[in-house]
Formats: sequence, structure tokens, C-alpha cells
Amino acid sequence: MSIDRSDIEKLGELARIAITEENIEATTRSINEVLALVDQLQNANTAGVKPLANPLDATQRLRHDEVSETNHRDDYQPLAPAAENGLYLVPKVID
Repeated sequence: MSIDRSDIEKLGELARIAITEENIEATTRSINEVLALVDQLQNANTAGVKPLANPLDATQRLRHDEVSETNHRDDYQPLAPAAENGLYLVPKVID
């Protein structure tokens, strides 16, 4: 795929970017180089290659799931504007 001067002018207009006459040729050349690289990458054989979530094949170390604070619900419920059966009551916001 190749981009020419008119494409750059149209992209500049759509993106509301002022591309000067001096920069149009350099911008066209740069974008064409990027597109050539993308074409080269698309031709690479990736059959049988599994996608990676992490290039280092590392796993996340997780902390132990243990309670680290005491439950203060009974202390805070009397301070709430509205509470019932251990739950905080709030105004309905979605119909």
C-alpha cells in the first residue's frame, strides 16, 4: 500500500493538522516507510505460533488472601444516613 500527496493532505484536513508544503514530502515518505514495514511484518509466517501475554513467560506473584484489618461495620452503620440489616441504603440512580 502506498500513500501519495493527496492522501496526506486529506489526512491533515481530517485530523485538523496543518501540514506545511515543506513537510508534505517528508511526511509522505515517513508514512510509506512505516507501511512498508507493516507489509513486511504481515508476510511473516506465524502459523503455529501461540500469542503471548508476556514476552518473558513470567507469572504474577500474588500475596496470600488473608484479612489484614478488623471489621468496623457495626461502628460505622449508626453513622450512615440509612442502613438496614447490615446494608447501607442509597438512592436509586438507574431506572
